[in-house]
Amino acid sequence: MSEHNIFKELRAGAHIAPNHPERHVLREESYKSIALCQQINQTANPEEINSLLSELVGQKVDETVAIFPPFHTNYGKHLLLGNNVFINFNCTMLAWGGITIEDDVFIAPNVNLLTEGHSIQPSQRQGLQSQPIHIKKGVWIGANATILQGVTIGENSIVAAGAVVSKDVPDNVIVGGTPAKIIKQIDLINED
Repeated sequence: MSEHNIFKELRAGAHIAPNHPERHVLREESYKSIALCQQINQTANPEEINSLLSELVGQKVDETVAIFPPFHTNYGKHLLLGNNVFINFNCTMLAWGGITIEDDVFIAPNVNLLTEGHSIQPSQRQGLQSQPIHIKKGVWIGANATILQGVTIGENSIVAAGAVVSKDVPDNVIVGGTPAKIIKQIDLINED
């Protein structure tokens, strides 16, 4: 089955008007993802969680990926999970715009990754627009942090607990606050 045009438009950052001819598909697909999330959230069996997660994202998820339920997403097919990813309790991913999480990422409890939003113009606010989120290798996202649409978190960086990240984060820094700003450079040590 080929992907509906509305998904391609969302991934491309287009504004989706309330009267878009495929808008109903978003709700239908969300309910399918919600149903799989409910199954994930009803088990403590790691193999079953991995199997359901693979079904949710539409491809085999590596056995090194671990999610502690509850977990919530509106569309799993736009999630790409690397190896050795850990997602703690109560993570929410609004993923119409696409979320890429590279290898060795830690996500603390109550984190929100939000690829979509609405126009600031009241006349267009019922519409939907999205941009991808990219979490690069080795990132740690602290508890209660929120990553907004269009943001890339650089390799090995840390997002402090409670931060709201609205702009790209470079590699090897710690960011915190609302809106998040660089707090500190991470000095990498050579472990050879």
